[in-house]
Amino acid sequence: MDTLFLARLQFAFTSVFHFFFVPLTLGLSIFTAIMETAWVRTGNEKYRKLTQFWGKLFLINFAVGVVTGIVMEFQFGMNWSEYSRFVGDIFGVPLAIEALLAFFLESVFLGIWVFGWDRLPKALHAASIWLVAIGSNLSALWILVANSFMQSPVGYKMAADGSRAEMTDFAALLFNPYVWKQFPHVLAGGLVTGGFLVIAVSSWHLVRGSKDRSAFETSMKFGAVYAFIGTILVTLAGHTQMQDLIESQPMKVAAAEALWETENPASFSLFTVGNEKELKDVFAIRIPGMLSFLAYNSFEGEVKGIKNLQKEYELKYGPGNYIPSIITAYWSFRFMVGAGTLMLLVSIVALYKVIRENYTFSPLLGAIMFWSFLLPYIANSAGWILAEMGRQPWIVFGLLKTEDAVSPASVVSSGELLLSIAAFFIIYGLLTIVDVFLLKKNAAAGLEAAQ
Repeated sequence: MDTLFLARLQFAFTSVFHFFFVPLTLGLSIFTAIMETAWVRTGNEKYRKLTQFWGKLFLINFAVGVVTGIVMEFQFGMNWSEYSRFVGDIFGVPLAIEALLAFFLESVFLGIWVFGWDRLPKALHAASIWLVAIGSNLSALWILVANSFMQSPVGYKMAADGSRAEMTDFAALLFNPYVWKQFPHVLAGGLVTGGFLVIAVSSWHLVRGSKDRSAFETSMKFGAVYAFIGTILVTLAGHTQMQDLIESQPMKVAAAEALWETENPASFSLFTVGNEKELKDVFAIRIPGMLSFLAYNSFEGEVKGIKNLQKEYELKYGPGNYIPSIITAYWSFRFMVGAGTLMLLVSIVALYKVIRENYTFSPLLGAIMFWSFLLPYIANSAGWILAEMGRQPWIVFGLLKTEDAVSPASVVSSGELLLSIAAFFIIYGLLTIVDVFLLKKNAAAGLEAAQ
């Protein structure tokens, strides 16, 4: 196995695993802050218990997320040294700000929140968890500023010898239009992930007749509203981002739709079996004009196909293959949209139940409500796979190919990569077992155990 494949495999494994924890941190921090705000405003002890209950689950998730996130940053210098050399002057700035500003804000006030119970005034203690939530989401913003440069480079110039990119305009980097399409999508994805965990755990306790039934009815009410709003927002944000991709990364859209030829109006694929080598359909069911509608809010509009874009990129960037893995882009998009559709249906049912103040669930509906917590994880992971794999062969779009970004084999050998992958697999497997065990134990224990 060559070092490029192994480096990509390791980064894919560690980044997807890390991203299991990020959206829940974003969403559950805000939800916990909402619960404590309700306690401060009403004085109802039920909200205090719910704050401590959800806060404990947040802390477990946060701890594992931090550990797995640190590992990723080391890979830039070890496995991707050519990438770090090429773009480090730009990429390193938002990462440094994220650590020095957002992460420190988040971690310092998290410590104050954990140890400040009954030591701080209620309002000040609630303010500390809001600062944790703000820090968590600011952290995501700065990471996305770095990632958005990879997706749509701005605010830079090439060094005189063409060996690396240098920042010329920090404001352009921060206000990169790609950031402000991507960040709302990720933020809404966090709301959805937190909301569906609340629905799952609350419905589990309600089905089993928990002694904390009144509190979990309240939790279910907040969770259903939270999840529904998050699902609507993530759908709108994703739609906006897709429309931006038509202009900024049209090959990603074409690959996600298995659109071989340029079409106007362009059809949307319901199901396609394609031949990637010959770039043609084997079997396809398509809705005429629907892709144009999604792209332009009109049933008329040109969407460029894979063959045409390949020719354009060859003229612009030189000879080479500029087509990403179509099967990966196509199915990751459908897993994301499919999971999103199911989330919308489940959130509507949950919202209907709480509006009717009907907190009884049949065994089947209870099982659906519980296992629905997996849907955001599927959607989030599939979305990131599409975002990163659909950009290939570029690691920095239009500037640096992935194959040119990996550390030379003389620096990091394939044997060393295999050994580290095996070690990560074992360590992350153990972390998963510990995380699931602690979350399950504390979620099932109820409110009294969280005191």
